[in-house]
Amino acid sequence: QHSLFSAFSKFGPLYLVRAHRNAAVAGPGYYAVVKFYSAGDASRAQHACNGQRLFQKSPLKVCVCTKQKGFQHQALALNSNKCQELANHYLGFNGWSSRIITLQNVSGFDGENEELGKPIQKRSVKYLCAVEVTLPSHGVRTRGVALAEADVENGEDPLQFVTASRRAQKLAVGKALSSAFQKILLVVLENGKVAVQYNSTQEELTDSLTEEELKGLVQVSELSLEQFDLEEVLSDLSFDDELPGRAMPCN
Repeated sequence: QHSLFSAFSKFGPLYLVRAHRNAAVAGPGYYAVVKFYSAGDASRAQHACNGQRLFQKSPLKVCVCTKQKGFQHQALALNSNKCQELANHYLGFNGWSSRIITLQNVSGFDGENEELGKPIQKRSVKYLCAVEVTLPSHGVRTRGVALAEADVENGEDPLQFVTASRRAQKLAVGKALSSAFQKILLVVLENGKVAVQYNSTQEELTDSLTEEELKGLVQVSELSLEQFDLEEVLSDLSFDDELPGRAMPCN
């Protein structure tokens, strides 16, 4: 997979690389699936690599896959890590930035658990996040809003509550960032230049709200943790107001 990635990434950013052994009836060897973000990059890679000895002794047969099983009628949104990967590649590390407008705890533990008949020990943490993505060179600014939830296995254990809160916060920020990027169209020209457009079809009602209105969308519900000695754990939960345009490792 490393050799495949090195060979094909020269033609453009890759979404996925997977290598598999041939079925027993097909004889010894491997086949691989290489997914590009751009159909143009995939076409150039196919023409350049088909029949060539890239990193092995025998010529490699490369063809463009035309069947997308199960994906014909749905447009899948990229996760936040993939969005950042594309932005870094086409816009540069300093070509975009993001910031968290608001990150609010909207759990309401007791009311939810009583309504659903859940035991107190089985709780969940919910966070609402609004993120803004800015492309200064192109004059584009978009927002994304998302809600994320994480279960607390043992409601009596404060450490598990903190862990679940951190998980819900990270998930909410990631989903909001992905939502903001869905409103950005990157148009890659043949000469390598990149044009940026705002995708108005993905526009949401929250895009027209001011920051103050966004922050006041919900009543913040906070649980005091002063009774717990969790200073060391909580110190790792801070979020920067400004998130630089840097690549992040994919999970």
